[in-house]
Amino acid sequence: MKLGKLKLKKREKSEKSGNNFWLNIVKGTLIALSFSLVGILIFAFILKFTNISESVITPINQVIKGVSIFLGVFIALKKQKEIGLVSGLLIGLIYTIFAFLVFSILAGHFVFDISLLIDMAFGSIIGGICGIISVNIKKSSV
Repeated sequence: MKLGKLKLKKREKSEKSGNNFWLNIVKGTLIALSFSLVGILIFAFILKFTNISESVITPINQVIKGVSIFLGVFIALKKQKEIGLVSGLLIGLIYTIFAFLVFSILAGHFVFDISLLIDMAFGSIIGGICGIISVNIKKSSV
């Protein structure tokens, strides 16, 4: 009798953690997109009123993307204790795809080229690294 209840509790916990996994992925992606939009708007405002060289635009955009992914992963995974690598990879990859769609819509055209694949790899790697860090920071501080 007790073994059956234990198995049922484990199954309920597993189903709940599965739901939390996808909820964390969506949450992290939306947080990263929000930070990215705010960062790009602030940067565009700065560009409008200063004489910053165009050669700095791409590196600063990459920094904004990286910081956005880091914040999205870190905030979304703050209560998660495992699979930080997978969660971070997915958040980074999904963020990159949605950021491409959002910014392409805002620009009025879609450009599919090698830079999109590089951005997807960059986003996934940054997300994975941040996922590992955020999950392990919590373990060591507990």
